[in-house]
Amino acid sequence: MWMWRGSLPLLLLAAAVAAAAEPASTLEGPSRPVTVPLREDRGHAVDLPDTDPRVQRRVTGWAPEQIAVALSAAPTSAWVSWITGDFQMGGAVKPLDPGTVGSVVRYGLAADSLAREATGEALVYSQLYPFEGLQNYTSGIIHHVRILGLEPGTKYYYQCGDPAIPGAMSAVHAFRTMPDVGPRSYPGRIAVVGDLGLTYNTTSTVEHMASNQPDLVLLLGDVSYANLYLTNGTGTDCYSCSFAKSTPIHETYQPRWDYWGRYMEPVTSSTPMMVVEGNHEIEQQIGNKTFAAYSARFAFPSMESESFSPFYYSFDAGGIHFIMLAAYADYSKSGEQYRWLEKDLAKVDRSVTPWLVAGWYAPWYSTYKAHYREAECMRVAMEELLYSYGLDIVFTGHVHAYERSNRVFNYTLDPCGAVHISVGDGGNREKMATTHADDPGRCPEPMSTPDAFMGGFCAFNFTSGPAAGSFCWDRQPDYSAYRESSFGHGILEVKNETYALWKWHRNQDLYQGAVGDEIYIVREPERCLLKSSIAAYF
Repeated sequence: MWMWRGSLPLLLLAAAVAAAAEPASTLEGPSRPVTVPLREDRGHAVDLPDTDPRVQRRVTGWAPEQIAVALSAAPTSAWVSWITGDFQMGGAVKPLDPGTVGSVVRYGLAADSLAREATGEALVYSQLYPFEGLQNYTSGIIHHVRILGLEPGTKYYYQCGDPAIPGAMSAVHAFRTMPDVGPRSYPGRIAVVGDLGLTYNTTSTVEHMASNQPDLVLLLGDVSYANLYLTNGTGTDCYSCSFAKSTPIHETYQPRWDYWGRYMEPVTSSTPMMVVEGNHEIEQQIGNKTFAAYSARFAFPSMESESFSPFYYSFDAGGIHFIMLAAYADYSKSGEQYRWLEKDLAKVDRSVTPWLVAGWYAPWYSTYKAHYREAECMRVAMEELLYSYGLDIVFTGHVHAYERSNRVFNYTLDPCGAVHISVGDGGNREKMATTHADDPGRCPEPMSTPDAFMGGFCAFNFTSGPAAGSFCWDRQPDYSAYRESSFGHGILEVKNETYALWKWHRNQDLYQGAVGDEIYIVREPERCLLKSSIAAYF
């Protein structure tokens, strides 16, 4: 029988409790698969209406709105974007002249000393439909200004607009540049969210995310869900269910983009946000043009990272090299994206940026029935290349549920494989994924026709392992470590060149200080780096 005398047993007990509370680590090997039971309450998955003050236009004249900051490829520069003037909707719309208003950012190290100035470019985009009765759209004037010569890890104050026009400059905002590139400096917190939309659940996610004070936000596609609406503003939870048989083209209601930009401005004007496209950004229009809103509204370090594409690019933040890839652009080995990826990976110096983190929209390793193995062609084309360069973490969205994998390569547990994390339900109004491909009777049929934007069909029956001869596993696969149908966001805290702490914050835990899932992701460069141009720092 234990005799609890003095303070030593209490200290031992406290140490044991602390040890028990310490998050698991990938160094411990693959964890046993966990499925969290489904909660019945989905929250408030209803879109904010256009009467909500948070989405209404609050400026007049040429004053800027929808202000946003994005990173350049290096921490010595950044992008500031905003919109002036209002959009137009109607059968016949006349685009505004982008030259009407200047694109100027004044900035400095103090709010009352904005002595430096940068200028940029402006554009207008339209969403047009060649069908009688459909409403066309043309945007306000969208401005993008790249600021150069910044100091890493420094807070800058700025105003944007046109100082030559009375009332055409914004209030003073501030943002902080990323830490200097190197193996011992990292952003404090990186928020990761997908499929955000603009519902009351979205507001919970954004409030929760903002309370964690991230230094950077990664938004992994499906932004405004404007394409869940007809051009007359009628919305639905499922476009194909409600409208597909009655409309000549997949319509969109582009003002939802403006509503989203206005709602998000308190976050995006102060915290850099990096975006990659999802399927809801396709938005086909006249002449088979696609991705017009996505390409026009956001700034990307495409030129700086030499991708020259808004769909895929890279950037550095401290000791992390981020690669954002496109699931809806050509990813074949003969395509431009693949060739760019080869060049970008070959230039990464792992003694300077030890961490290699990638993000794209459609997950390669999801065990939910929704979108099951949909991105298999992309995985077949790109996984081996990324594996050979020691990819550490992959962030994706799309599935409308949370899932984290063990380290995996080619469906096999591999200590040198990447950890894949899907954060695909930030609050959108579409149905949450709740069934798994391994649930009895839930295995989906293989696609009978290739998806035009996903690039084909590659998901055949497994040829080896526990699921050999079948399209689905008959249980939660070994590579799936943790899965849960919940709204939320993730926070990545890179501690040093080998340790990073990942936390999944569910919306229902907003006021409880709890997390749904957490783990230390640990790099083992001496074991796993195969092809990096320069050996990793360790």
